[in-house]
Amino acid sequence: MPLTKLRILTYRMTGAERRFSLRTLVALSSLPLFGVVAAFGLAPDTTTTDITPETITEAIALPTLAGAANSGTFERETVIQSGDTIASALGRLKIDELEIQRLLATDAVRQLATNIRAGKHIQATTTPDGQLLSIRFERRDGPTLTVLHQGDSYIAQDSSDQVESRVVMRSGHIVSSLYGATDSAGIPDKIADKMAETFSTNIDFREDLRRGDTFSVIYTVNYRNGEPISTGNLLAAEFVNAGKAYRVVLYRDASGHESYYTPEGLSLKKGFLRSPLEFSRVTSNFSSSRMHPVLGYARAHTGVDFGAPTGTRVKATGDATVEFAGRRGGYGNLVILRHQNGYETYYGHLSAFAPGIRRGRAVSQGDIIAYVGATGVATGPHLHYEVRIAGKPYNPLSVKLPGSPPLAAAQRARFLQQTASWSEKLGLLRGTNLAALD
Repeated sequence: MPLTKLRILTYRMTGAERRFSLRTLVALSSLPLFGVVAAFGLAPDTTTTDITPETITEAIALPTLAGAANSGTFERETVIQSGDTIASALGRLKIDELEIQRLLATDAVRQLATNIRAGKHIQATTTPDGQLLSIRFERRDGPTLTVLHQGDSYIAQDSSDQVESRVVMRSGHIVSSLYGATDSAGIPDKIADKMAETFSTNIDFREDLRRGDTFSVIYTVNYRNGEPISTGNLLAAEFVNAGKAYRVVLYRDASGHESYYTPEGLSLKKGFLRSPLEFSRVTSNFSSSRMHPVLGYARAHTGVDFGAPTGTRVKATGDATVEFAGRRGGYGNLVILRHQNGYETYYGHLSAFAPGIRRGRAVSQGDIIAYVGATGVATGPHLHYEVRIAGKPYNPLSVKLPGSPPLAAAQRARFLQQTASWSEKLGLLRGTNLAALD
């Protein structure tokens, strides 16, 4: 750094110079103040009139505090927590212990106490002094329970809560199993069961299911007070199996009878289901000569064996009348159903019969008639299933079975009015993974 510049930076003023600078600074800083004073000095003088305040007194009637307090009610609410009892939940509502005991002595509340569910609400109405007037309990299922305090007793009644039905649309694809796919898509088991049952006349879910198959469903869910309470009906569905698409829509005729049809109005319900079990595997095929696994020699196998755990439900494959239900030789426990046009079906090796299954009983396609077992000559639990026409056995997996008649022409307009929108939505759903509410 140059010496001259260093001297300038380190220069120290003398005492006289400091005094001069201070006087100069004071003089300069006083100039704005004088300007302000001058400005005020030039302002015109103003005259104000004295205002005399006047006090006005007026009597105001005030309500009696006790009367005001007693004229209202208090609403309290709590949400049932995990591990709660009815008594502990009521305690949070500041209800007297004696009142709680009287409530629990009410039959409806006592029954509710064994069936409470976390997340449900309890609402109490009390007087300001804590007297209980009424209390509302949200049930796990069913309408809200209202308990009214009348005199010295409590009266329980069901509330007429409005149930709202909402439409849900979901799609998914098969990775390994149908129920694994529907679980991943958030589809209730009730809807998955109905989808499997509805498409079972065209798709064998034991043998035909392929990785990459896709499906879409439209169904209803019932809500009360904004919360889902039950699954409703399957309204429409599509299943694409090995590249081939199958569609169904629900139709309700003028008499209220519901059935599933293709969008073109063809009945999906065939005369017979291909299998009496929802899910199983074929362990032995129909054969004119088969080495019997127990007897040890060749003989005709007049039906198909489906392997399944003991207790698996067995369904009637078609509308029929029970011809026989009892024990018969190597069949063990056996049900024989007599259908129209000379058709009969046999269900053997059963562990038990469904309630009410006896000779002469009418059954509909899909009704549960019995349960898989290993009675008679059997190496393990399975169902032996036969189809006979005029007494002669045929291969159940390949025999041509009668179908159901198509929709009557007179119902076409009603059918299209009900189902056209569902068919359009199925087209939009294909290939998507979504959950939507209408």
